[in-house]
Amino acid sequence: MTLLTFGGSETSPSPSRVRKVELAALLHDIGDYKYLRDPSEEKIVENFLEDEGLEESKKMRILNIIKKMGFKDEIAGLANAEFSPEFGVVQDADRLDAIGAIGIARCFTFGGSRNRVLHDPAIKPRSDVSKEQYMKKEEQTTVNHFHEKLLKLKDLMKTEAGQRRAEKRHKFMEEFLMEFYEEWDGKA
Repeated sequence: MTLLTFGGSETSPSPSRVRKVELAALLHDIGDYKYLRDPSEEKIVENFLEDEGLEESKKMRILNIIKKMGFKDEIAGLANAEFSPEFGVVQDADRLDAIGAIGIARCFTFGGSRNRVLHDPAIKPRSDVSKEQYMKKEEQTTVNHFHEKLLKLKDLMKTEAGQRRAEKRHKFMEEFLMEFYEEWDGKA
């Protein structure tokens, strides 16, 4: 995960804030619905933080970042419920990993691991999806994921550093898709 610096402040963030960002960044995908094999794994991060003896208020701040940072929560209007600089840093870093060259590779790797269709021109991307619709990915293609999520992330960045980095990666994805469609259609 790409870590970003806290924006807007001339002073360094406190070690406590940095630790909160580090833990949320390291743990955010553990227990994520996309990767669960067993519903009992959902509380794995909460249990880990308890086992580590983290005080309740710190544990809750970390869990709040993790539980509300997903794209599905943003489209449901839940992600910004308790926005903090730490939340913005972790969310932007996660989203930067999802876009650009490595993001493209990850997208196709994940789609392949789920036996998702690469591309089918007859299956159109959904333009405005609810959280529930978004979570039903089996109806969509890997290329449609670019239109349904990845190309939207640039405009959802919370930090100035995230916005700057997202511009370049977004442009690269647009260029990639133009080339992909030309090759798919036999024009390149």
